[in-house]
Amino acid sequence: MTFPLITDPFFYALAIPAVLLMGISKSGFGAGFGSLAVPMMALAVTVPQAAAILMPILLLIDILGMAAFRKNFDMRLVKFLLPFGLLGTLVGTLLFSIMPANMVAGIVGAFTLLFLAQRLVFPPKPDSPPPPRWLGALLAVTSGFTSFISHAGGPPISAYVIPLRLSPLTFTATLAFFFFVINLSKWIPYAWLGLLDLRNMATSLVLLPLAPLGVWIGVRLARRIDPVLFYRILYVGMFLTGVKLLWDGFR
Repeated sequence: MTFPLITDPFFYALAIPAVLLMGISKSGFGAGFGSLAVPMMALAVTVPQAAAILMPILLLIDILGMAAFRKNFDMRLVKFLLPFGLLGTLVGTLLFSIMPANMVAGIVGAFTLLFLAQRLVFPPKPDSPPPPRWLGALLAVTSGFTSFISHAGGPPISAYVIPLRLSPLTFTATLAFFFFVINLSKWIPYAWLGLLDLRNMATSLVLLPLAPLGVWIGVRLARRIDPVLFYRILYVGMFLTGVKLLWDGFR
């Protein structure tokens, strides 16, 4: 009996850096870069297949991130955002087979670039009030939806959490907890949609050892980085993610 995994070298040339980027991003350092994983892998396989292959990898990355930052997350913020994020995954489940993935990518990319443009043109002042809660709810729903479609939930939720000016560790831990629950909620819908087949899961197992390496790199950097530099790198990651996703939307 042959092991039914993907054997195309071009796929692994894209998947290996994609998984490392996702591990680094999920541990906080370079947040935003993780949304590039599915678009990168989609150059070799379909978007739904790339998303399915990343599911076990995401689970391991989330568990490692939770273990590393379990004492640093903002529980009040998580309790507020999580129900809306889960609502977004429900919407994603219902629209998964109807809405083209490239359309979702284009919308997320455009939104990400608009958010960054707003931050550059109208930079926040030290005494600026936090964004309204209704915006947080809307962005959490958007994050759950885009996370379900293409694991690109980082930019929408970051657009709400960044202006809260959390410390790098609190920012990282809070999003790690949020996405741990969001990604866990996607397993049953993905199985129902027929995405968790033997070939995808076998390929995921081959890539799985790269996940701890990416998280280890990200955790070490996140614990040592200056907050100003942290957010600058986060903006760069979001910019590159926005450009790539917008390009995929028009391609």
